[in-house]
Amino acid sequence: MKCTLTVAAAMCVLAQQAHAAGFIDDSKAALKLRNFYINSDYRDSATPAQKAANQSYQAEWGQAFQLEFISGYTPGPVGFGVDALGMLGVRLDSSAGKHGNPTGTNYGGIVFPSDGDHAVDDVSNLGLTGKVKISKTELKLGTLVPKLPVIFSNDGRLLPQTWQGTQVTSADIKDLTLVGGQIDEVKGRNSSNNENMSIAGANNAVTGRFSNKFIYAGGDYKLTKDLTLQYYYGNLKDFYKQNFLGLIHNWAIGPGVLTSDVRYFNSKNDGANGHDPAYFTTGYYGGNTLKGEVDNNLFSGLFTYAVAGHTFGAGYEVSNGKSDFPYLNQGDGPTTYTITEMQVQKFVRAGEKSWQARYSFDFAKVGLPGATAGVVYVKGDDINTVASSNSSEWERDITLAYVVQSGPLKGFGVMWKNAMVRNNIPNTRQQDENRVIINYQLALF
Repeated sequence: MKCTLTVAAAMCVLAQQAHAAGFIDDSKAALKLRNFYINSDYRDSATPAQKAANQSYQAEWGQAFQLEFISGYTPGPVGFGVDALGMLGVRLDSSAGKHGNPTGTNYGGIVFPSDGDHAVDDVSNLGLTGKVKISKTELKLGTLVPKLPVIFSNDGRLLPQTWQGTQVTSADIKDLTLVGGQIDEVKGRNSSNNENMSIAGANNAVTGRFSNKFIYAGGDYKLTKDLTLQYYYGNLKDFYKQNFLGLIHNWAIGPGVLTSDVRYFNSKNDGANGHDPAYFTTGYYGGNTLKGEVDNNLFSGLFTYAVAGHTFGAGYEVSNGKSDFPYLNQGDGPTTYTITEMQVQKFVRAGEKSWQARYSFDFAKVGLPGATAGVVYVKGDDINTVASSNSSEWERDITLAYVVQSGPLKGFGVMWKNAMVRNNIPNTRQQDENRVIINYQLALF
């Protein structure tokens, strides 16, 4: 609320300078349209309670309208600007039996917020962002959409996840990009409300524990044109502290390019998470104990080779420690910056070791530009559970997409995504899922 009032006041000041060169001349506006359908078929339910709470089949369909305005900056050594993001999602099909929130106690259904046990008719949100720029350093205050290793916005449903806070980005030093900020609240992908933040295990919608402070900082350094080094730090007050190291390298081999993407996360408890069971996270702590303090090291490497439209990839990831890998998670569909972030699963449970194989093809190489296809398979083993130290899970994802390249419908895109999930983890469900997504963007100016 404070951010919104501050940005609104800034807009009043800027309105008086709207004639200033740069603020208007460099502004951009676009209307983004997204038609989104999803169905999830749970082939079995782990327990009768899960079946009652989650339903065996979920499906929703909606239409999104997203208006984005990005201003330029007023002239002078210190430039001022303002961005706006207006979002509206309209329900086209749903029911209490398919919404995914039969008890009305979850954060929402699979696409829309809940009104009791059924979906609302529509959902809307307006985000405002004030910004100040000096040289190549930019301060933003208000609505943010960060995509960094320690905080990554989700855009996997009808409307994107957004955050409220302050962020500074600087590129004044050659080849070095620095980022830092503080987040106070988050709006989930199936919500219109800003709320505080939590992690798995403590994020119950009724009795959960939450924090209104997540700080982060870090940067990317381009050591050479082919090698980028990364370091980031994130701290969710009273839950966890996290350090990230990354390396991305491109190496021309023969007619193609080999890309190496190596990542390491070190996550430890913070504040109440170290002693208060209400703040504990999920994992395996021996015996029958499935909750405790954050304690996780995540190592991963993904290697892809791109040649003549083909991309072949293989990867490996290890999740060490007593807890699952922690990340900002209000229970409404978050995204992690891991190589195993799949359509449904994440493969970051305590003790889990996963390998993956992937392949994609760009049909432009055979005369059909705009058409792409891909498949990814991930298998995780050695998951620590009460029943076993060798539980396992796997997921196979298929994606087919086409984007019109020219003519009046240029940019019109259609995508089909299919996922199959299987496991032998106690109290965890099997799942098949389909998504059909139609996107179109209309530049207004």
